[in-house]
Amino acid sequence: MPQSHPASRDEIMKLLVAHRTLGGAPRSELEWLADHGVLRDYAVGDIFVEPTVTPYEMIIIFEGDGAVFVERAGEKKKFMEWHAGDVTGLLPYSRMKRAPGVSKTEHPIVGLVIHRDHFRELTRECPVVTEICVHIMLDRARQFSATDWQIDKLAALGRLSAGLAHELNNPASAIARAARTLVGTLAQAESAARELGAANLGEREIALIDTMRNGGAFPRATGIFSAIERSDREEEVVEWLEAHGADPATAQSLSENGVPVFALDDLANAIPDESLDAALRSVAAGVTTRLLAEDIERAAMRIHELVGAIKRFTYMDRATVREPANIAQGIADTIAVLASKAKAKSASVRIDIPSDLPMVGAYGGELNQVWSNLIENALDALPAQGGEIAVSARPEDSRVVVRIADNGSGIPPDVLPSIFDPFFTTKPMGQGTGLGLDISRRIVTSHEGTIEVDSQPGKTEFRVALPVLKSGKS
Repeated sequence: MPQSHPASRDEIMKLLVAHRTLGGAPRSELEWLADHGVLRDYAVGDIFVEPTVTPYEMIIIFEGDGAVFVERAGEKKKFMEWHAGDVTGLLPYSRMKRAPGVSKTEHPIVGLVIHRDHFRELTRECPVVTEICVHIMLDRARQFSATDWQIDKLAALGRLSAGLAHELNNPASAIARAARTLVGTLAQAESAARELGAANLGEREIALIDTMRNGGAFPRATGIFSAIERSDREEEVVEWLEAHGADPATAQSLSENGVPVFALDDLANAIPDESLDAALRSVAAGVTTRLLAEDIERAAMRIHELVGAIKRFTYMDRATVREPANIAQGIADTIAVLASKAKAKSASVRIDIPSDLPMVGAYGGELNQVWSNLIENALDALPAQGGEIAVSARPEDSRVVVRIADNGSGIPPDVLPSIFDPFFTTKPMGQGTGLGLDISRRIVTSHEGTIEVDSQPGKTEFRVALPVLKSGKS
């Protein structure tokens, strides 16, 4: 617990005169501080500002240092530091109702404490000290704003990274599987090609084999078949192969790649019996190779699309200047990034945005942070299974209005007035920063827009209105 530090007025004055921040104030003002303050010692670990209690003291630090810690993802993280020569705690004219986190001593602190009951007299008797405190408050507000914005970004990126890793892992795994299978299939194709080369087939027979290898002799199978359907198709091919004295080992490749029995009949009618087995292995290897290559291409394109969505989402490849922003693309990229979370909750996300929606002038990465915060909050509000989110945008007068609605349980009326307050959250400890909606509001306001919310059980709707980009303006 903090303890009073015995000291004479002269000793306190020496500390004040040497103080880095306040030492240049008139001596009369420093004397007023010495007469109205209490010198106090804080041991390591002492809490000098509680987040659950309204701050009521200004602390002029002479020795030692401390820090503000906030809880993020279940662990305490350093948010801001105070050192000897700083002034912390509640300041004159400050409207701070609660601290952003717990302020603890890291090295023993000696500080002069001024109670807020003296603030009115302080502003009257100490104008220079008051001016210095106002500047400290403004700098602190800017630092808080920049820091909590960064914390929210990092927290959001941390949450998104798990989903993105899952989204990238699926196509990456598909590429690895296809590549492994492709190595063996190419070896089979080469072996069959050597046998066919020794068979001295005519051009017509070679052309038919090539056509079947490329899938041109039969319609490509579409859809996803059940295990029973796949088994039936393979059994049919096995029976055909056995009836024609061919190796049934190719049955799986032929059936899974959609080679129908009538195409096998055409091949058997055109190829000599002694070359049929090699031709079948060549066809099986050919169609498998082609489809594996297509699988690799599709998976690689999916990775390419995801990376593109992330780049657009974060605006990694753009300058930090205001420029025309495509809201539809930004929302689509945001939903792509959050797709894994939506799938985990079996939630549907519907988008209704016209293709000719006007552009807005914006810092695109910042707007994407707004869409991310609002859509992620909507996902969190949905029931465990089967919820729905509707995202729409329309031009209204000279503005673009984006609506993000969910069919969750709604926001309680007693909570609704506080949802845009910094550090306010209804999520369990460590699962929310309490900054998302505050930062979203600040971003929208900085873009000369507005953000509003209506909520009732079964429907919550956030509305973001942004000015349409005027022609020739960027």
